[in-house]
Amino acid sequence: MTRPLLLVVDHDLDALARTEAELARRFGADFRVRGESDSAVALHHLELASERRDPVALVLADPWLPVLGGAELLRSVRTLHPDAARALLVPWGAWADGRTAEAILRGMSLGDIDYYVLQPWTSPDELFCRTVSEFVQVWSRTVANRRREVVVVGAARDPRGHAVRTLLTRNGIPHAYLDRGSAEAVDLLRAIEAPRPDDEDGPLVIWLAALGGRVLLDPTDVEICQAWGIGTDLSMPRGDGGDGARDEVREVDLLVVGAGPAGLAAAVYGSSEGLSVLCVEEHALGGQAGTSSLIRNYLGFSRGVSGAELAQRGFQQAWVFGARFVLTRRVTAIDRTTDADGTSWFVVTVSDVGDVRARAVLLATGVAYRRLGVPSLEALSGSGVYYGANVSEAHGLAGAHTVIVGGGNSAGQAALHLQRYAADVTVVIRTPDLSATMSRYLIDEIEASPTITVVPNADVVDGTGDGWLSEVVVADRTTGERRSIPADGLFVMIGAQPHTAWLPEAVTRDLWGFLPTGADVREAGAWTLERPPCAHETSVPGLFAVGDVRAGSVKRVASAVGEGSVVVSEVHQYLSLVEAASRSRSSEAQADPDG
Repeated sequence: MTRPLLLVVDHDLDALARTEAELARRFGADFRVRGESDSAVALHHLELASERRDPVALVLADPWLPVLGGAELLRSVRTLHPDAARALLVPWGAWADGRTAEAILRGMSLGDIDYYVLQPWTSPDELFCRTVSEFVQVWSRTVANRRREVVVVGAARDPRGHAVRTLLTRNGIPHAYLDRGSAEAVDLLRAIEAPRPDDEDGPLVIWLAALGGRVLLDPTDVEICQAWGIGTDLSMPRGDGGDGARDEVREVDLLVVGAGPAGLAAAVYGSSEGLSVLCVEEHALGGQAGTSSLIRNYLGFSRGVSGAELAQRGFQQAWVFGARFVLTRRVTAIDRTTDADGTSWFVVTVSDVGDVRARAVLLATGVAYRRLGVPSLEALSGSGVYYGANVSEAHGLAGAHTVIVGGGNSAGQAALHLQRYAADVTVVIRTPDLSATMSRYLIDEIEASPTITVVPNADVVDGTGDGWLSEVVVADRTTGERRSIPADGLFVMIGAQPHTAWLPEAVTRDLWGFLPTGADVREAGAWTLERPPCAHETSVPGLFAVGDVRAGSVKRVASAVGEGSVVVSEVHQYLSLVEAASRSRSSEAQADPDG
């Protein structure tokens, strides 16, 4: 296989030589490094690579190339090689030059570039190499091949295959998906002696290459997670050094329901401050944020970070501090019990696992996208119709027609990601424009894209497809006029619906099912204690709520992380009050043993 290309284009021959040499020194063993001083020659080479399907990992371009400028060249790369990273190559101090700064900001706002890279000025230049390595690492996860840690073989448009790709992506498991019947898939299935290697409709096969070549045949989500070593029960390593013995954890200080940004932040801060923490997640790490292809407005990630990557970092951070996780399990009930000594516990029932006792419970269950409620489209759920937009579907829709319903940031991020592969992307919104619901940086990129069309004041009201979606029907909200739009994929991201109906009646909810906390609980007359409720405490003392499920919360990742970290201090406060009350009861009992 042809080695992936790292291409640098710079009309300054001395700077070009330094950059090319630094790339060759660090990456030359695994990548082809090529330098060009002429943008037209570079573009011709990229066009030939596209025709030959040769992989291109990264293109670096001087902003002020003669004839065809750097941003213009990189705009062409976006079409020719959608997976390739694109960056302007600028000298140190160039950000002080208003012209260069404007080129960088404009290129990013239009989606022509991913970021900028500072030219190497010495060798070795570790800052330069680190930046390039980060680009290359992200690119490497987009390449479909059979030399990946996990390889999935299934039908090209299989609902179960979609669900598995989503599970693997959101839990940070590196993988490739091969269409059953393709030459690569047939060769692989024969090599690993999987059943029915030539049957395109055969069962889903997962090859765990990094785990000794183990093969899973039509596994459940639980079996996949267990095979990869992700916790799905309460069995934890005993940690006494060596015999592999495990214990069950049935009592914790804090049980977190949900592993989205808010839940992960609480797990990090709680476990780092000495609390025993158990986090239970029904689906996958990251919540809705875990499906975002690129979050660019989160503090500290100037080039942006995918929701799955952010969730993985949070998970690993919490795990290192000692937090335990149980995934693919659902919390079905919460009750209270009191020990003989007066100690109060929450009793939390986890599906297929049993009961866990916790001194405090944090609800960070987030929200789910509302359903369209259109029977013809509901029948195609998983077969071209998806709620949310997992980035794993983008490659499977190369050259296809895609439709997104929704005008929030998640919808904007999905549109920008899908347009790298799809023939066209149509965004259907109920409002006159995107300004009220979407961040400006996303709107600017969408408006600049030639392949994204926004349809305002409209609803998706129908759709058709023989086993797979083929078209949707859009109705104008003012005139009622209907028109059909070809669609191979429909991604629905409308509204937010909390999953709180399972909670006991004592937990107050607002009209929409969200959980009031703090002063709102007291104002609603739902608080019975003399002390005031903590800011994130629900109507049940010791039961807290953070993130999107909380009434009045700001629906942003940074806000959810902030609430998840702040609430830990409130949990400490609550536990201190409980312990003080317990000591008081104990003292009274000792003073009056007959009482």
